[in-house]
Amino acid sequence: MRIAVIGAGAVGALIARELCRYEAEVLLFEREPDVGWGVTKANSGIVHAGFHDEPGTLRARFCVPGNSLFSGLAAELEISFRRTGAYVLAFSNEEFSTLKTLREQGEANGVPGLEIHGREEVLAREPRVNPEVRAGLWSPTVGITLPWELAIAAVENALENGLELHLGEPVTGIEVRGGKVQAVRTGAGRYPVDAVVNAAGLFADEVARMGGLDGLELHPRRGEYVLLDETTRDLVRAVLFPAPTEKSKGILVLPTVDGGLLLGPNAQDLPGEAKEATETTREGLEEVIAGAWRLVPELPLSQAIKTFAGLRPESPQKDFVLGEMGVKGFYQAAAMRSPGLTAAPAIANWLAREISLTYDLPAKSRFQPKRRGIPHPADLSEAEWEELVEKDPRWGRVVCFCNRVTEGEIVEAIRRGARTLDGIKFRTRAGFGQCQGGFCTDRILEILARELGKAPWEVTARGKGSEPVLGEVRP
Repeated sequence: MRIAVIGAGAVGALIARELCRYEAEVLLFEREPDVGWGVTKANSGIVHAGFHDEPGTLRARFCVPGNSLFSGLAAELEISFRRTGAYVLAFSNEEFSTLKTLREQGEANGVPGLEIHGREEVLAREPRVNPEVRAGLWSPTVGITLPWELAIAAVENALENGLELHLGEPVTGIEVRGGKVQAVRTGAGRYPVDAVVNAAGLFADEVARMGGLDGLELHPRRGEYVLLDETTRDLVRAVLFPAPTEKSKGILVLPTVDGGLLLGPNAQDLPGEAKEATETTREGLEEVIAGAWRLVPELPLSQAIKTFAGLRPESPQKDFVLGEMGVKGFYQAAAMRSPGLTAAPAIANWLAREISLTYDLPAKSRFQPKRRGIPHPADLSEAEWEELVEKDPRWGRVVCFCNRVTEGEIVEAIRRGARTLDGIKFRTRAGFGQCQGGFCTDRILEILARELGKAPWEVTARGKGSEPVLGEVRP
């Protein structure tokens, strides 16, 4: 039995990992040069509770169990995850009514611990919130994570359990004969398979059409963000939502796992062909800032270190598209709008089990669920750090001073598959700090070139065409 998973974002990576629990050959195809570089890498990183989702939807069905799986998953894969809780804030009578609706909706979905707090309690817990707040819906199970770290960790663990990974290899065709999946084609060749899982994010509609399915419609919805540095870490403790609209959950203020604050996103629907439109706009960022200031008026924009935009797949039905459809062996994990990240662990469990039952796949006797993360000396005790340095002095050489990332971490990231500057960044956080790589990029470039046996001008930021160095000044 051979199964191809298309798309190595958080959803596809977790599905591939779950499929590796069974006696099957699992192949994971990703069009980008690395894991988690599509929708996943510009995600808010919120593990939602499930009160935003209408009962009866697939979003509601999988969000709450997905949330409950995150603590165990984070422990198994050694990824960053923290339950901060969340407030949905109301500033008017109409928005207060919305809080009641969200609480009822959440309780119907099985969300635990929902409470509506009055103004005094909200301000006691979050003193920086706009004092005009009337009330807040408190949800204790909301958390924050790093979506790309989840995808990378899931793939690393799947590789330990037999996964065959194909990076930088876009799928160009799916062969179907007699109503059944036969093979996947890429520019590198033809791969006979018995089943395909379409987890291709923004490109899932194109993959579906390759399999002869025309019913999936997707368009990108762009969200812009402003990131504030770690000096803002004490301003906000919980994820802060506004009262939602029909279009989106609104512009948020939320802590990040490494101590900063993230503002955004807004929501701009783009035409279907604009699947690479990740540029920011003046109007969009102004909208984000205004929305964030409405929740927390004292936000210091002088501490902004980065602006960026992400795209998420939106569909007419505003719900996930899951399961086997139309063609024997063709499974969808598509239209993964919010709360797709939260639902991903539960969807992966369910879909892998569906496939295992359909094809009578026995469980592997030696599946290893644990993956060891890259040690970060800055988070270790002095004795633990010294132990690393004794084994390899590179663990004592700090390269990224903002996030205190050592040469040892960078070399370990390369050993695990990083081949680009962004590959290092997403595995170690080197370049994610206050200077945004201004003081460490040249050193990381040197280390990549040395470890890969390349010239510095052959190393890229994020794949071919993104070389930061053009060549030698002198031979």
